Amino acid sequence: IDANRAEVMAGLRRVAEKLYRRNPAEWKKAGQSGLDAALSRLFSGKTDFPELGGRREGAAALYAFSAEYTGDRVLAVMAGLIGMVDAAFEHKDDFYVLDGLDEQKLYNCARNVEIAVWKMSSTRSTGGQALLASNELDRGSPNLSFEREFGRIIGLLDFMSKIVADRHGRSITRLTQSVATAVFLPVGALGIK
Repeated sequence: IDANRAEVMAGLRRVAEKLYRRNPAEWKKAGQSGLDAALSRLFSGKTDFPELGGRREGAAALYAFSAEYTGDRVLAVMAGLIGMVDAAFEHKDDFYVLDGLDEQKLYNCARNVEIAVWKMSSTRSTGGQALLASNELDRGSPNLSFEREFGRIIGLLDFMSKIVADRHGRSITRLTQSVATAVFLPVGALGIK
């Protein structure tokens, strides 16, 4: 569990760095001095960022794609995903033999990462520009590194949910929804705290 959580968090950090490199205006909106400062702030262990108005997890990630949000969109989506992963791992960094996880939270977290990936690639400003530049589909110089890293994170979360479900002899409720109308599934606390 420790290794799985560490790999998921390392993957989220790589994605955040890639997003800030492709969208440098975002860390500037938050008044950060540079990419490293923005990443340090995001991965400081803090879960409440003033510009998110108390939003966490799914509500924070969804806010990143809102037309009225003018703050750091990378911070909003990644803080939401980090919060969901933290909740899926019961807000713990270290695990012991008697510690348990909820397979449904892990499964829901993996689906939420899928939803965030879709929202990044499909949500546009009124001018038709992607709100967050991620994958590059240019024929001459394609860049699908975001898809690969997100796919790795999703795989790690799905694998851990399967292990936990098998350990407890339980099954996972698999929800079917259209990505186009998808909402973030519950993982931990929902909405505004």
